[in-house]
Amino acid sequence: MYRYLLVFLVFGLLSACTSPPKGVQPVTGFELNRYLGKWYEIARLDHSFERGLSHIQANYSLRDDGGVKVINLGWDTEKGQWREAEGKAYFVDDKDTGHLKVSFFGPFYGAYVILALDKVNYQYALVSGPDRDYLWILARTPQLEKAVVDQLLDAAKSAGFATENLIWVDHSVTKAVKES
Repeated sequence: MYRYLLVFLVFGLLSACTSPPKGVQPVTGFELNRYLGKWYEIARLDHSFERGLSHIQANYSLRDDGGVKVINLGWDTEKGQWREAEGKAYFVDDKDTGHLKVSFFGPFYGAYVILALDKVNYQYALVSGPDRDYLWILARTPQLEKAVVDQLLDAAKSAGFATENLIWVDHSVTKAVKES
């Protein structure tokens, strides 16, 4: 009996890590092929795995198994070198919903929830993790127009994210930018 309870609890905890934050709905009408390619991190909520990094980029490409290859790259300002992490992502539900699970650490997955997206040109996105401690503003270019930033901040605030705690990513030093 305890074994079943333990399996249930472990499954519940793992599935909670891939669920969107309560009340957050992922975008629908999502087109993965249009989302693939390079994105620049414009802003994020603080977390340990990106602390001290600037010039952060993510590159998404198709994997042979139908998933998404994720390469995150950031400039470590203290060490003066690039840090790179490779992960994989898979759709949680159907392929036209912007809700994926992503892993950088073996069998452990976290939510990747696209809660706002430029569906016309796929030039910017607002992404959360499994709870309101994780939020990213992404764009195809290192800067976004103020009107777009304001629109994304309003969407994040409405969804309950602490936008006043966002870290705005430095992309100003062009000599440090790594071409991928």
